[in-house]
Amino acid sequence: MKNAQHRPMATGTKIALVAGGSAFLVVVSAMFASAAQPHPGGDALQAATSSGATAARSTPTSTPTPTPVVETKSVTVDEPIPFQATTVNDDATPVGVSTVTTEGHNGVTTKTFRVTLRDGVEQSRVLVSEVVSTAPVDQVTTVGTQQPAPPPPPPAAPAPAAPAPGSGCDPNYSGCVPIASDVDCAGGSGNGPAYVQGPVQVIGSDVYDLDRDGDGTACE
Repeated sequence: MKNAQHRPMATGTKIALVAGGSAFLVVVSAMFASAAQPHPGGDALQAATSSGATAARSTPTSTPTPTPVVETKSVTVDEPIPFQATTVNDDATPVGVSTVTTEGHNGVTTKTFRVTLRDGVEQSRVLVSEVVSTAPVDQVTTVGTQQPAPPPPPPAAPAPAAPAPGSGCDPNYSGCVPIASDVDCAGGSGNGPAYVQGPVQVIGSDVYDLDRDGDGTACE
């Protein structure tokens, strides 16, 4: 076997080897040669790529701060004004009688406010104007003060009739009290000489002292 001659290989070179009387054709690929050689600058490129990715991961992302929305608007509110209650005396109405002569009604006041909102939430409210749009009507009640008329006095009892002159009866008494030096009530403790059966009315002077209690009736 003859020794093969070794020559430097070039990319894409065909080499003929003779061994034992046989010839072999070997094609050396350019890709094989290229793969065998390290790519210049490969490590630097990988290092730069890795460094850029790390820098991208470590850089924080900043979130923008939202700007608050502030607005101002006018708000109108109606509020009731309570009515007042008053009374009036009326001497033409009997006492104890009262009547509502004027019905009371509430009034209305209109208020306007300047309202400031921040992101839809009320922050302040300032009164700008206040107007009475409807005046209240006071309620009036009439109260009677007329006193009832006093009842008429009872009719006076007829005065006892005085005895007729010359009848022998004392004119100071009703009925017939005899005229004597002394007259006592019948059934009493008097000793006469004359007696009268009561009761009799004293219409003059109680000359015989028959009305001991002074109520105008003797010999009760």
